Amino acid sequence: MHSDFNDKVIAPNAGLLDNSAAAKFIDVTPGTLNVWRSTGRYGIPFLKIGRKVRYRVSDLEAWMASRTRESGTTA
Repeated sequence: MHSDFNDKVIAPNAGLLDNSAAAKFIDVTPGTLNVWRSTGRYGIPFLKIGRKVRYRVSDLEAWMASRTRESGTTA
């Protein structure tokens, strides 16, 4: 019975990145990501867990997909 419970537990931090890993994932510096988060620029979703900030990989992928452009003009 105990092993059934363990099979259903999600690994801690599964799919979550800290600031440094998230910055690397989207190819910016951690400092840039800090500024974007604190100013609300670009509206990248994040989780606040106590003092920790975490980003879901799926949110970062969706954010990057929303930044896709078909031409050289900016919106």
